[in-house]
Amino acid sequence: MASTAAQIKGFLGKYSPSIAADVQFARRALKRLVPRGYELVYDNYNTLAFGISPTPRAGGAIVSVAAYPKWVTLFFLHGKGLKDPAGLLQGSGARVRSIRLSPVKLINTAPVQQLLRQALEPHQPELAAAPRLSALVKSISAKQRPRRAKG
Repeated sequence: MASTAAQIKGFLGKYSPSIAADVQFARRALKRLVPRGYELVYDNYNTLAFGISPTPRAGGAIVSVAAYPKWVTLFFLHGKGLKDPAGLLQGSGARVRSIRLSPVKLINTAPVQQLLRQALEPHQPELAAAPRLSALVKSISAKQRPRRAKG
């Protein structure tokens, strides 16, 4: 079986070079904020997603970055209660909120960093006790939507 890094490289290879680069940029930004825990990787039907969790369980994920054919989205998996003075969060579901990272460097702006710190804060004790951040491929869907935009 291929190494986790090789698998991730293969997953990203399905996307255009610009989207793959944006995903990697966003992943690096999250890794700077969260040096401990688990990066849960899902190569799903709709998207390639990288969730940050203090445990290897999917239910523990706090934030994630997801690749779509034309953009990258940052998800706050318990985002409904976050204070968002800049009005960046999108979504109206019971829990999840998101920000389309267009451009991807938006992830490094002060308002987004504040939202990330706010989302991560309640989980700091668990994250501090977790091992050094490592990626775990959790699922690979046999059937997937096209990863590159048409035209």
